[in-house]
Amino acid sequence: MQDYSAINTWSGNPAMYLLLKTMLAILSRHGNMAPLNKRYMAKFCEITGKTSQVGGRYSNRTRATQYNPCGKVRRQPNLQKKRVFVAELGKSVLLNVSANALRTIAKNGAYETLKKANLI
Repeated sequence: MQDYSAINTWSGNPAMYLLLKTMLAILSRHGNMAPLNKRYMAKFCEITGKTSQVGGRYSNRTRATQYNPCGKVRRQPNLQKKRVFVAELGKSVLLNVSANALRTIAKNGAYETLKKANLI
């Protein structure tokens, strides 16, 4: 683990000092930046390009009124993190794919699907 004690003695811009203290707290909690990066990674399928969609909730009251009393909801794609073996390359590839893309891989083969998606 790295030593971040130099941040405590840093004197300069107070806003920058606060930012560095926050980063120090995150780093000391996680050990590195990998968990922080993965937390904010975009949710999309690498093969089909599916992303989240904004939709409306629907109620029976909506049928009788002109407005939607339920508000909006963000629907996330069914993403799975899968390790796919590509026989033509002789190696495995780690993918963040939707369930629909897994069916496409099963139908067309891993190499053809990844080549069409420009991943290899």
